[in-house]
Amino acid sequence: MGFLFVVLLVILIMILASCIKIVPQAYGYVVERLGAYQGTWSVGLHIKMPIIDKVAKKINLKEQVVDFAPQPVITKDNVTMRIDTVVFFQITDPKLFAYGVENPIMAIENLTATTLRNVIGEMELDQTLTSREIINTKMRASLDEATDPWGIKVNRVELKNIIPPAEIQNAMEKQMKAERERREAVTRAEGEKKASILEAEGKKAAAILEAEAEKQSAILRAEAEKEKMIREAEGQAEAIMKVQQATADGIRMIREAGADEAVLRLKSLEAFEKAADGKATKIIVPSEIQGIAGLVSSIKEIASEK
Repeated sequence: MGFLFVVLLVILIMILASCIKIVPQAYGYVVERLGAYQGTWSVGLHIKMPIIDKVAKKINLKEQVVDFAPQPVITKDNVTMRIDTVVFFQITDPKLFAYGVENPIMAIENLTATTLRNVIGEMELDQTLTSREIINTKMRASLDEATDPWGIKVNRVELKNIIPPAEIQNAMEKQMKAERERREAVTRAEGEKKASILEAEGKKAAAILEAEAEKQSAILRAEAEKEKMIREAEGQAEAIMKVQQATADGIRMIREAGADEAVLRLKSLEAFEKAADGKATKIIVPSEIQGIAGLVSSIKEIASEK
């Protein structure tokens, strides 16, 4: 009897322990009672009814990433290509996710392929290759609206890879090569043009500097010639002043020696003659000296007659 009691006690403890559930962070447990939806447990400690309650699904509420295989699509200009898509989604309602669709991941994959064909079918090849952001936005909006009844929120859709046909790839590579060669030729021509411009500007600057140097040299030569002429004129003026000073000193000495007025006037006339030095074209002589000069001439004539 005691053994049976111990066994029943152990079974009861095990049943009670199985009724205690701890929900971890970022998870949601869908609980059913007798096969019907009872509720959704969030993070924390929970106790269920033994036997009649059970945890039907454990739902991961973190954002998930699904990389689907490349899907064949046809563009508006009838070019077949393969596009690899990546979908970022998050479960927002565990109840809808558990009871909304049988296989949510497969449903999202098929819905992504269908939406991708619809979006790409409205675009041409060149537009498809250059409008990834537009395609991503359209697909995210369409998928988010379609998966809302399943308790799924599509956060982002990315075109991982666009694979055009082999002949299209070869044509694009040739076009890219031709474009690179064109850019290289343009760059080389621009470099040569800039080099020619710089060389011409250098020659122009050198010619300007040479002309400026010649101008400065001519100015310096003119100034030197001017200074030379000024010095020569000053020297001549100083020489004349010295002659005049010497004549004045001689006249003063004659006057101090008691010479009469006629001798002084003759000496003055001689001083004028030396001042002219045969270079003057016109000399103005005072009237007194002119009279003496006439007297001297008369005396010379009388002497010559005798």
